[in-house]
Amino acid sequence: MRLVLLSGVSGSGKSVALKALEDAGFFCVDNLPADLISPLADYARARGEENVAISADARSRETLGALPELVQKERAKGTDVRVIFLDSSDESLVRRFSESRRPHPLASAGRELKAAIAEERRLLAWLAEIGQRIDTSALTPGQLRQWVQDLVVSDRAPLTLIFESFGFKGGPPLDADYLFDARCVLPNPHYDPQLRPLTGHDAAVVAYLERETQAGLLIEDIQRFLQRWLPRFMLDQRASITVAIGCTGGRHRSVYIAEELAGRFRPEYPVVVRHRDLKA
Repeated sequence: MRLVLLSGVSGSGKSVALKALEDAGFFCVDNLPADLISPLADYARARGEENVAISADARSRETLGALPELVQKERAKGTDVRVIFLDSSDESLVRRFSESRRPHPLASAGRELKAAIAEERRLLAWLAEIGQRIDTSALTPGQLRQWVQDLVVSDRAPLTLIFESFGFKGGPPLDADYLFDARCVLPNPHYDPQLRPLTGHDAAVVAYLERETQAGLLIEDIQRFLQRWLPRFMLDQRASITVAIGCTGGRHRSVYIAEELAGRFRPEYPVVVRHRDLKA
């Protein structure tokens, strides 16, 4: 049986993710206290359910401490357990709560929204470290559904590599396991008027980076580093890792490097590529 434990901060998209799993045929339960997860898993197993997804968050914070032990026990039974933690920037959370006009679950009399968000982060900080963290700050609901599809539903291999390009002007992604900075290593194609409107997908930018820069050396160094340490992630039963590549705007250098790395690892690992700041 495959068991997905879904958690995260309020407003990060847990309902969207759980609905995506439900649409994919998962047996889903929202906001279940952690001490009831094992009985529910036993019930689902007895009735032959192959895919189960359970959402647990700060609303049942009194029992969340039982999750690490629960994960270990379920894996000992042979269950494929995935822990996914959805996160988002404070700015995105404030905007979403303001747009939806829904109260934060930890908001009490006299407590402002930002204070409630900070308190929830404090309560859930440890939980973000035991699972796959996904930064939904810049994701639309449709994109989040696709991410869930890529990371969970397709289930193509024990370890999925996620290569994500981004621009530092928008801040680093919250979900990166490794982050590499291309700004100080490679000159910026943005300053070439002919290359400025293009992206790292375009042949002219690719030719420039391969001809005029040390992009190849940077890619080889990152590749060797990952090849050395990926086995450790597999031993830790991680479902995926996120490798973030940053440049100034997230349009040229980081896009090119992410695509190149994806191509080099794709024959051996399932690969997902995301360009956070590259608009369609």
